[in-house]
Amino acid sequence: MVLAGFYNDPEFANVDSSENESILPFKGTILRTKSGKISSPVEEPCVSCTTFNILAPIYKRLDQQNQSVRESDFRAFWLARNERIVDWLLYESSSIICLQEFWVGNEELVHMFEERLSAAGYKTFKLARTNNRGDGLLTAIHQDYFKVLNYRELLFNDCGDRVAQLLHVKSVVPFSINQNNCVEQEILIVNTHLLFPHDSSLSIARLHQVYQILLYLETYQQENKLTQMPVILCGDWNGSKRGHVYKFLRSQGFVSSYDIAHECSDSEADADKWISHRNHRGNICGVDFIWLRNPNKSRKPLKISWAEAAFGIIKFQLQKASLAENDAFAFLRADNSVDHITYSAFCDALRQVNLTGLSYGLSFQDTKDLWVQADFDGNGVLDYEEFKRIWNSTWSDHMDEDCSSDDSNEGNEEETVGFTVKNAALFPREVEKGIWPENYSLSDHARLTAVFSPVRLRCPRRSP
Repeated sequence: MVLAGFYNDPEFANVDSSENESILPFKGTILRTKSGKISSPVEEPCVSCTTFNILAPIYKRLDQQNQSVRESDFRAFWLARNERIVDWLLYESSSIICLQEFWVGNEELVHMFEERLSAAGYKTFKLARTNNRGDGLLTAIHQDYFKVLNYRELLFNDCGDRVAQLLHVKSVVPFSINQNNCVEQEILIVNTHLLFPHDSSLSIARLHQVYQILLYLETYQQENKLTQMPVILCGDWNGSKRGHVYKFLRSQGFVSSYDIAHECSDSEADADKWISHRNHRGNICGVDFIWLRNPNKSRKPLKISWAEAAFGIIKFQLQKASLAENDAFAFLRADNSVDHITYSAFCDALRQVNLTGLSYGLSFQDTKDLWVQADFDGNGVLDYEEFKRIWNSTWSDHMDEDCSSDDSNEGNEEETVGFTVKNAALFPREVEKGIWPENYSLSDHARLTAVFSPVRLRCPRRSP
């Protein structure tokens, strides 16, 4: 009785293009002509990307009264649902597909996904979470549009055993950047699924995961002497637009494709305009993103941005303990009679608010790096003025301006290709209005698809 109505879900009707064209606006956005050229209804080449947490059967609860009943125990159910997911993915035919909670532990399901995606022209890459968690990631690249140059795996080995995939791809059909020059555009793609914030102390772990991704991207480009190129980050970020991870990524030049397409700002007023997930607690929230960073986006040094984000979490934890500015300074100063904060007192305070001393907390080196950023004059202690710089600092401008706005770059620029967001949509479409439809059971997440078109950009010329 628990499972009655499973097959009555409208999401499990057969895909029919004539019926569903209106709810799949991106179907057919990218077309290949007989001559091999990419065209589209908007008469320009486009790249489409879908991210979707498909809810691993080992996590899908079928009886709220008995949480131990999971979909993984009923082959007919999990197989039908996942075949339906593949039907939708193949119908949409995105150039890039990034899936989270892919049940890597089940050979039959893995084979079904790989066989059907391969037959449709995709090259697939799967990655299990560490410690045999059972689920992981799958990224599929359509070989008509991209050639995979390199594939890397990132294992965080944190308390949530999270992982990420990095793919370096190149467009099969060149993009034109001017009348005389076409390029086989290269892109870096990341697929990940961040730690679920079971409590606020885990914010630092999630921030650290994103920091590791960006650091790896930076290192990969430097080690391989790569020219500047667009970066697309996909996945379930398990955090909303109000969170520290969102603000950190914005400070690093990334934009949310859905928010750009629908003209949503970073303001509190726009924080709940859309949702993409109903979690196991019954809460609805927007946590699934396709982030884009163009090569001309200005940004702060990565370590400085990370320190600002970490200090934001420290401040949040202190405020959660009802500490105002003066009280927070006294707390960090501990029992010292002097009017400053010592390094040892700083470390002890971080431990008391659960930001150090745990496997997922700040490491010794992280804490040291934060102290160096805070100790502005380098005298080994923090006075009240230095503390106020941390406490009252606001997130810097999101660096939405491009590098070419800097006059110092004049005459030392080069043309490159980036992307502009053409459109983005969430399905089921009700979630775009902040409503979770009760008759939707394809997953506990909505799928997000974004369409990008190439655009010419000017960037500072890299030093040889």
